[in-house]
Amino acid sequence: MAEVKTRKKKYLHEVDLMRVLFIGGVLLNHTTTAFRNNVGSGSGSELFLEASHLALHFTRMGFMFMTGLVLVLNYYNKEHHWLKFWKKRYISVGIPYIGWNAIMMWFTTITAGIALNWPNYFQNLFDAIIHGNKFYMYYIIVTFQLYLIFPLLVYMFKKFKNHHLAVLTVSAVLQLLLVIGIKYWLPGVDRDGWWYLFRAYGLNILVYQFYFIAGAFVAIHYDQVDRFIEKNHRMIGWSTLALAIGTVALFFGNINILKLSLSASLSIHQPLIFIYDTFMIAFVFWIGRQYAHARNHGFPNWLEKIIKNMSKVSFGIYLVQTIPVTILYGILSVIHLPSIVTLLLLPFGYAFVLGGSFLISWFCYKVPPFGILIGRPQHIFSAKKAKGVVENVKNNESIKQTVKE
Repeated sequence: MAEVKTRKKKYLHEVDLMRVLFIGGVLLNHTTTAFRNNVGSGSGSELFLEASHLALHFTRMGFMFMTGLVLVLNYYNKEHHWLKFWKKRYISVGIPYIGWNAIMMWFTTITAGIALNWPNYFQNLFDAIIHGNKFYMYYIIVTFQLYLIFPLLVYMFKKFKNHHLAVLTVSAVLQLLLVIGIKYWLPGVDRDGWWYLFRAYGLNILVYQFYFIAGAFVAIHYDQVDRFIEKNHRMIGWSTLALAIGTVALFFGNINILKLSLSASLSIHQPLIFIYDTFMIAFVFWIGRQYAHARNHGFPNWLEKIIKNMSKVSFGIYLVQTIPVTILYGILSVIHLPSIVTLLLLPFGYAFVLGGSFLISWFCYKVPPFGILIGRPQHIFSAKKAKGVVENVKNNESIKQTVKE
């Protein structure tokens, strides 16, 4: 009989660092928002935080890219059982989604000093769950939509297996047209009668379609993309830097020339931001690959362990971030310092938010049964059963040894 060889899937260490960089950027984005809301109105500190804010917005698109990348890496070459896929994904993500909405609703109510009114609480909770518009949960709503159409995404890439670059190009053109329409056409349209997912377009998967398709493309053509980015990394790096600086010019152009509101000026759905996000994601990919290479050449073990552990609970960090962010808002609201001093405290605020989010999610990861709240359920009964089997085997071996003696 011929020997059957099973090929072990290669572990991509660069994915660990990319997850850490993107989740770290998400938390930095929300931390700077907290500081911007607590420095003096019209101060130089406020202007600095507003003008630099767009450069941090690549993180949301990076998260979308990573979702497409990891899903396709895991499922593209497997035999497809889509009902099992949907069941597994909607349960593993749905439970944390509902759970943290409930926890955050309670937490923010209590910290606001408002007495809990349970009928109102459940009504507000239901509204938050069906709309996904609280506690940074928009990402989960978009992910639910991706899970639903994921079989179609896989089918498209397999159907057009010789035209993947064309698929990516068409997706990029559509994305560019979409953000142009959102910025220059949509504000003048009455959307009151639109379906919710189109009225609140930030929760609609169509607005992020390019990043999911790009993630899928990279997953399928991983080695080719790796070689392309390595060959052109200097151009990508310098272009990313130029585009990051360009986001500052974009902000002032939106405010002073186009006369847009602050909210519209800081919107992530703008043509230049789309181009910047694309280059930044490619550059972060290159940084991840350098990390993967460096691991074998004297990379500090303690730092690698931190990266790996943060990567394990990156989804949990995203879910729980509202707790330390809310506490930070509370702290900033009671300290009255000059704006520049408050701004200089930003690194400490960021360390608090990042460290607090990690500790909460790490607790869930390590302590049963809370792992289910971050999509990493601990199989308590299976573990106990396995432990019992091991103990029985040891006992039997001990008895046999005693009989022999």
